[in-house]
Parts: sequence; structure tokens; C-alpha cells
Amino acid sequence: MTHILVTGGAGYIGSHTCLELLERGDEITVVDNLTNANQESLNRVEKLTGGKIKLVVADVRDRERMNAVFADAERPIEAVIHFAGLKAVGESVEKPLLYYQNNLISTLVLTEAMLEHGCRNIIFSSSATVYGDPDKSPIPEDAPLSGTNPYGRTKLMTEEILRDINRAHPHFNVALLRYFNPVGAHSSGEIGEDPDGIPNNLTPYITQVLVGKLKELAVFGDDYPTVDGTGVRDYIHVVDLARGHVKALEKLSDNPGVVTYNLGTGRGYSVLEVIRGFERASGKPVAFRIAPRRPGDAASCYADPSKAERDLGWRTEFDLDQMCIDGWNWQRKNPEGY
Repeated sequence: MTHILVTGGAGYIGSHTCLELLERGDEITVVDNLTNANQESLNRVEKLTGGKIKLVVADVRDRERMNAVFADAERPIEAVIHFAGLKAVGESVEKPLLYYQNNLISTLVLTEAMLEHGCRNIIFSSSATVYGDPDKSPIPEDAPLSGTNPYGRTKLMTEEILRDINRAHPHFNVALLRYFNPVGAHSSGEIGEDPDGIPNNLTPYITQVLVGKLKELAVFGDDYPTVDGTGVRDYIHVVDLARGHVKALEKLSDNPGVVTYNLGTGRGYSVLEVIRGFERASGKPVAFRIAPRRPGDAASCYADPSKAERDLGWRTEFDLDQMCIDGWNWQRKNPEGY
């Protein structure tokens, strides 16, 4: 049993990862300021697993509180999974200082506390946005890196900060996990994606159209050089993604230094294919309209996940239909979210 600190653990990916960790028998402390999350997600994780989660409602930028989390732990915290951060691309363009302040300062405070208290393993929730506008797909981990918006740049800068810490402290182990597009929900329908306000991501927007919360989906562009003219992305089931974190934790026990992995399926689905998947799952039509392309949107973007398969023994299990079935099941059972 390992004692793991999960920052942002009440959020969408964090709560699903906490469930996988509890099922493995780990001890979990969550630090979350509940700005974009709900404590009910962790209550439900406890019910599903029969386990217990210690929740500290605090901002990761609070040095005093973070030092206390490590100092007051009955069993030393051996690893950190760092999910906490703001994550809306559009908002980051409008409020860049908010994103730099939140996403970078939290990492600095967290890693200072880790070093002070002898915790030397961290998994960072990075993103495929660090590849900017990729030249080709599938995208390997050694593809050129560039941030095309403040959100993406905070992910890229955090990766560099963690690499620098490892250079100065070679015993400090870092796993950088670059997610593609997490979707779906736990098969119970008890936990899932619960966006605050109008969703920024495709699949919760579709499910909210299906339950009548939103009128219709705008599909941005139908003239891309893709299978049906709509944009193609790599959608990954959130449970597959959560299990990738468990595999990365196992890897850190080998003291690997810094390791970087794409977490995606390795295949792309178009917007229309995702819409059709939700229509099959729900038995209902999805109202949508074609809108002009958005500037900066790539035609196609999907992962090369072979390194994670090779090094971690991890591969995705769930296909698009299962992602849509589970995503719809969550929304149907929780039309207002938590």
C-alpha cells in the first residue's frame, strides 16, 4: 500500500484515478479547492470502492497548507499525482495571468513541499496541447513541442520545471503524461464529467444537447481533409486514462528519472463519428449545425501510444461505442451533474 497525494482529485480525471488507486489498496489524500469540482465525486468513489479518502480543501498555492499536508501525514506521502490546474483554452487566452499564476505557482509550491519532506515521485497531468499544431499524426513523444495558447504553455512550462528539478535532484522521479481527449465515465454512472457552465469539450456538450440542457451542437468545419470533412481527434476513455496513472506509478518505483508518455488510443475519430456514437448509445438524434472552421484547429490529431504500451504494459481497452455508452449513462443518471 502506497500513500499518494492527489491534487485536484475531486475533478473528472482525478476522481476516476482515485477510484483505481483505492481498488489497488492505496492510501489517498486529496487536496482540492473545489473551484471546478464537487466533493460528491469523492463521496461516490468511497461508496463504489468501500475505501476512504482524506480530503483537504485547500489551494495548492498555499505554502502553509501544503507543508502541513506532508508534515501531518501519519504515513509519509510517497508519491504525488498533480491534476490541479485551470484547463480551458479559450479562458486562458482571455485571462493569461490567471493561468500562469494558478498553474505554475501551484507546481512550484507543491514541488518545494515535496523536496522539503522527502517525497520524490510525481506524475504530472500534461496534455497533447504541448505539441501545438502538429505537422503529422500519429504524434510520438519526440515530436516538436510548442504552446499555441497560455493553457498549453503552462503545461509545457511545468514539464520544463519538473525536468529542471530532476537535473538538480537526480533522485526526483517524474512521469509526464500527455493526455489526448478524455471522454466517457465509470460504468456505474456514479462519477463522470460535470463541467461548470457551458461545456468546453465535445462530448459533455453532446450529452447536454441530448438531455435538453442545450439546444444544438455547433460542428466547426466540414471541409477538412478527413474521412467526412470534420475534425479528427484521439478520444480516450477516462477509465483507460486513470489506469495509465496506476501503471506510471509502478514505473516510478524503478527510479527512472524523467519519463514521458502519450496516453491516447492511437486512432482518431471525427466529430460526426462521435455524434453517431452518442446517437447509437442514447437512441436519440443529436441536434447539430455546421459552423465555420475555428482558427487554429488542426484537421487531425491523434497519438502514437506505442511507448506507453512498450514501457508500461498499458493499452486502452474501450472503443468509441463504449465511451459513448458510459458518457450517456452518466449524463442520463445525473442530468444536472453532481
